[in-house]
Amino acid sequence: MTGPAALGVVGAGAWGTALAQVAARGGPVTLWAREAETVADINARRENRTFLPGIPLDNGIAAVGDLGALAECAALMMVTPAQHLRAVLTQIGTWDRPLILCCKGIETGTKKLMSEVAAEALPDACICVLSGPTFADEVARGLPAAVTFACENEAAAGPLTQRIASAAFRPYYSDDVTGAEIGGAVKNVLAIACGVAAGLRLGKNARAALISRGFAEMTRFGLARGARAETLAGLSGLGDLVLTCSSEASRNMSFGKALGEGRSAAELMADRVTVAEGVFTAPVLAEAARDLGIDMPISETVLALIEGRIAAADAREALMARPLKEERP
Repeated sequence: MTGPAALGVVGAGAWGTALAQVAARGGPVTLWAREAETVADINARRENRTFLPGIPLDNGIAAVGDLGALAECAALMMVTPAQHLRAVLTQIGTWDRPLILCCKGIETGTKKLMSEVAAEALPDACICVLSGPTFADEVARGLPAAVTFACENEAAAGPLTQRIASAAFRPYYSDDVTGAEIGGAVKNVLAIACGVAAGLRLGKNARAALISRGFAEMTRFGLARGARAETLAGLSGLGDLVLTCSSEASRNMSFGKALGEGRSAAELMADRVTVAEGVFTAPVLAEAARDLGIDMPISETVLALIEGRIAAADAREALMARPLKEERP
């Protein structure tokens, strides 16, 4: 199962399992899970009952609990939580083949994107990024989806996109790795804002305004970090933003909705099995934006809510009372 044609998937949460399902349509897959019970479930029951219940998994997926079992894979898809990526890459030790980053966030402390973290931890790897508007259960069930597959090495990207592409899963190539990453990281914070609006019952007009002005914040930050505007307006930026801000199936939006309904961030984090990445991205995004002199009022308000410095009901007033100004990105 771990021969040259096998793809390795590191992380067996909902999204990692869904990507294993996608990759298994083109050949064998080795899926690493931290939880022994998840490994047993996938191998014996062909189901991930903890993170993706009710979806039968392809027989080409073999679950393992040892990272060493991935050593002979042709490429690795990293689907760990963003703040754990460096530690997991360090455990892998060395890697000189494609490394496809499928986690979305900015590293706390260093303010580095996932590609920068990976380049430091595994300098011989060929870094790629997969990002776009995707809910794991829909992808795993074979419903249509399209993503950005970013890599500076187009020759290396070609065989990988062919391997994961299918009638239901369409990757679009880009060489803008930074742009693909920034869209995926920033949208998680903005989805919390949209969730708060839903929890406060502010209506669909408010959500549309948050998406539009949130996209302006994403664009300002992305351009300052070297991203291209067309990437931010594509699947990994605007596309992912619209999806994540429009459904409570989004972990980040559902987290924000609970905030809007009066629960505290600490209480919510203690109750959750899965990770709302925007909670961890918000403080480092706000700090990075301040370093660059970029105005990101929605993101700053989300951070204030998470830290308990303002109540959800006051967030509306904080944003609506800002000085009137010309609309621009």
